[in-house]
Amino acid sequence: MLDEQQIRELVVAHGATVNEGRPIKQLIEDGDIPRLNGSTVLEGKVSDSVFGPGLKSASGKPIRLMFRNNRISTHDVNRGAIPFKDQVLAFNHDHMLRLVKPVLGSSQFEVEGLSPSSTVIPAENLKLIQLENVLRLYMAESSTSTSLYQHWISAKEKGDESMNYAGHEVTLADLEPNGVLPYLMDTPSTKEAVDRTIDAAYLIENGICSEGQYAQVRNSSLMAFGMVSQYLSERGMVLVDTKTEHGINAEGEIVAADELYTMDSSRFWRIDEQGELLSRDGKPVSFSKEFARGMVKEKGQQFSEDQANEIAVRYIEGLQHLTATAFTPDLRPREQRIVESTNLILDALL
Repeated sequence: MLDEQQIRELVVAHGATVNEGRPIKQLIEDGDIPRLNGSTVLEGKVSDSVFGPGLKSASGKPIRLMFRNNRISTHDVNRGAIPFKDQVLAFNHDHMLRLVKPVLGSSQFEVEGLSPSSTVIPAENLKLIQLENVLRLYMAESSTSTSLYQHWISAKEKGDESMNYAGHEVTLADLEPNGVLPYLMDTPSTKEAVDRTIDAAYLIENGICSEGQYAQVRNSSLMAFGMVSQYLSERGMVLVDTKTEHGINAEGEIVAADELYTMDSSRFWRIDEQGELLSRDGKPVSFSKEFARGMVKEKGQQFSEDQANEIAVRYIEGLQHLTATAFTPDLRPREQRIVESTNLILDALL
């Protein structure tokens, strides 16, 4: 395992260079990956997707290539690039996927020789179900507008004794900041420019999914939450909350799409041998993007180099705790990693 000093030295020595390189859209336009010419490039917050009529597997399945980047987004604002974030979260996702794939399924293709930390992820181009599936076991203090905590604060300020949150009737007095909830809550949100927390009835009434589809997404996710929680208990952690996305594949099956149980999509808190939460400065010891959210003091703020490096250290430390595996960085130029991984994938799938 890398200790904190080794991680800091790694980030300082290589942090700037691992962020350098053209985005996938520019690489395609410049002719670096000829087989992707004419494909559609969809640029997202933290990953870019490439798909199109020419991208189909040998068996006829539509392919979506996801290119994870180092950008970090909080409160729906891009805050800049974090060294090694792409590699850390790719390995984080790959590790967790292997735990829950029997329950959630996956859109990803297996490609021999592709590193678990590859920032190019080959997947089937699903028909996405337009919701974010959010499960919560604790009421984490959070500054995001969709959080249970912010809704709780707002209801208290109005003098309410109870509130309805995503279809759950909760008594305000039963909740406390960073406290465990009465039960594991499913609290879906919309996929819009600014996400909104809604309930299952809204999804069904507005044709986002059927009642049966939501039941499958919810039930499989509850089971996966339990599986990950059991794994984490052996690592001295609890799963606080998580966000997953789902879609329908060529066989009509609902499977997981995008990342699973990463430090961007989930909160992980440390516990002691008695199962009590560990705290630092009055807050849970956490491995999640919440640390970065706490650095935001202004609406359009961009993280400084020192802040970005500190966040990188936290991500790498978190990865090692979550996976019990030492972080092994790929120090090849980013463009080389992208081009070589993409060609490996295309050789295997087309």
